[in-house]
Amino acid sequence: GRKSLRQKIVDELRHYSKGFHLLWIDTKVAARMLWRLLHGQVLTRRERRRLLRTCADLFRLVPFLVFVIVPFMEFLLPVFLKIFPEMLPSTFETESKKEEKQKKRLNAKLELAKFLQETIAEMAKRNKADTG
Repeated sequence: GRKSLRQKIVDELRHYSKGFHLLWIDTKVAARMLWRLLHGQVLTRRERRRLLRTCADLFRLVPFLVFVIVPFMEFLLPVFLKIFPEMLPSTFETESKKEEKQKKRLNAKLELAKFLQETIAEMAKRNKADTG
């Protein structure tokens, strides 16, 4: 069924509070990784990606906080998200956005695989013609 306005507001507040909580956790983990990095330890590829993602999220948080702090500006947030879709930190993404990104990545990988298969088939034809 349809949600009431109150329920929509409560859901949005929950979404943003969970996003801030996840960002806080990511920031604490990234601070530990940065501490280890500064003391000469080497990070794994996974840790390095997480550190970079968290730093990018913290930089994205600055313009996002303007919408949260300024009264009634949160009503303009959907407009700005349409114009700048990567403005929100990754902890604030909804499941549908995550699925959409995964579908785009999968389609790109499929196109690349198709291109590589065609290229290999063409090279095999050339080699066959050269040897035959």
